[in-house]
Amino acid sequence: MKICKYKNASGQGVAGLVREQSVLPLRYGSRDVTLSEVLDAPHGVASIQPWVQEAAKLELARVELLPPIDQQEVWAAGVTYVRSKAARMEESESAASCYDRVYVSPRPELFLKATPHRVVGHGQPIRIRYDATWNVPEPELTLVLNSRLQLVGFTIGNDMSSRDIEGENPLYLPQAKVYDSCCGLGPWITLRDAMPPDDQIGIQLRVLRDASVAFAGETSSSQLARTFDELIHWLTRENSFPHGAFLMTGTGIVPDSDFTLQPGDSVEITMDGIGTLQNSVVQNPVPAQG
Repeated sequence: MKICKYKNASGQGVAGLVREQSVLPLRYGSRDVTLSEVLDAPHGVASIQPWVQEAAKLELARVELLPPIDQQEVWAAGVTYVRSKAARMEESESAASCYDRVYVSPRPELFLKATPHRVVGHGQPIRIRYDATWNVPEPELTLVLNSRLQLVGFTIGNDMSSRDIEGENPLYLPQAKVYDSCCGLGPWITLRDAMPPDDQIGIQLRVLRDASVAFAGETSSSQLARTFDELIHWLTRENSFPHGAFLMTGTGIVPDSDFTLQPGDSVEITMDGIGTLQNSVVQNPVPAQG
C-alpha cells in the first residue's frame, strides 16, 4: 500500500492511497485525513481501509504531489556502506581515520538533515549551493517512523551533499548538508507490509544531462552495514519525536570525484517497492528575508 500527500481542491496537503495510476482520497467522515493520521493509525492497514474513497478517485497524472511529510524531522545516517566510507575518506584526508572508525563503531553517525520546509517532493526542483563547487546526490532508502517510533513505511530520500565544503573541514558538515531545498523525499510512502524483504531492496540512480546519462549507479540494501532496528535504536536514544521522524539510512552510490551536479540536471532515484523520485537541479541564492 502506497500513501501519498497531495494538494486537494482547497489547497490543503492531505493523504491519498496510490493505486496503479489513481489516487484514492482518504476521508474520515467528511474530513480529509492527514498523512500523519495515516502513519499513526492504531491498527495499520486495517484502520485505513474504511477511509478509502473508491468513488472519488483522481487521476494520478493530474494530482499535484507534495513531499510526503507533515511536521516530522528528517535525520540521516552516514558511513553505512563501504562505498560511502571510502568516499568520505577521499574527500577529507584529515578526517579519514574518523570515517574509518565510525564505520565499525557500535555508535553510528547520525545528524539532522532537514525540517519540513527544506524538503522537496517528486517533480520539484532540488538545490545545489551557490557557494559550493562539488555537489552530488545521495540516494538513500528512508525509514518512516510514526509518533510511537514504529517503523511503518519507507520512502526514497536524496541527501544532497556539497562535498567540497565538508572536505574542507568535517565540522562544516551541517553547512554541506543542511540548507533550503537540500532534501528530496517521495514520491510517496510504501507501508512496510508492501515492501520487499529488508535486505533485498534494489536502489538505482541516474543523472540526466542534455538528454544523456551523465552518471548512473546501483546498489542494494543488502550492502548496509547496519540494520534498520539498530539505526532506529540509536536515533531514538535520548531523543523524542512527538510527530514521528524520517531516517535516511546512508548511501552506497557515490559518483567519482570528477563528477558534480549542474543546474538543469535531472536526478532520478528508483527503489524496489516504492518507485522513482525525480527532481531537476537548480542553483540560485535564497531570496533575502524581510
